[in-house]
Amino acid sequence: MAADLLCQPSRKARARLVLLHGWGADAGDLMPLGQALSDAIATPLELVALQAPQRQTQGSGRQWYGLFPADWAAVPAAVKGLKERIKSLSSEEIPLEATVLLGFSQGGAMTMAAGCDLPLAGLIACSAYPHPNWQAPVIRPPVLLLHGQKDDVVPHSAALALKNELVQSNQACDLFSFDNGHAIPVEAQAEIKKALKRWLDQPAQSA
Repeated sequence: MAADLLCQPSRKARARLVLLHGWGADAGDLMPLGQALSDAIATPLELVALQAPQRQTQGSGRQWYGLFPADWAAVPAAVKGLKERIKSLSSEEIPLEATVLLGFSQGGAMTMAAGCDLPLAGLIACSAYPHPNWQAPVIRPPVLLLHGQKDDVVPHSAALALKNELVQSNQACDLFSFDNGHAIPVEAQAEIKKALKRWLDQPAQSA
């Protein structure tokens, strides 16, 4: 199976951040970002970077499903498999309710498709897009969308489509647009840190 990565904090972990990389990358791609985010919040954070199960055919990276061309028929099985992997991470010490899912690009699409159906602390989708005919459940975790207005890989309109689908819920859905391309720049990272503090630090302070 794919080589997932795990990083434990120096203190006992109280929450978990699960990282889902984009098409053509691997589990190590988002780990530096995860480390920076972990350093920015008070709650000791377990980092788990999941590796996509398939090797992509156009290079050495991985994919959650074929994307060029898009193999949409493979999406339901890919989402089901990811949900099972996320649920298997849950423990008495760190339940799903103390877990945040963060994905970039194809990983962001998988974050929304799998995470909205799980009782997670929050979802963060960077440069993401909705799968065809995807419908968000009314009961879902809070969501932070981040997208560059100059993204030439996944157009900014994809974030608007996600937000439009997600508004049919009483949970928050915030969209942060930035003047950049297909990336997670410093200003976007600042918004992610705010969300993690909001979702994860408060329970730790009141415990």
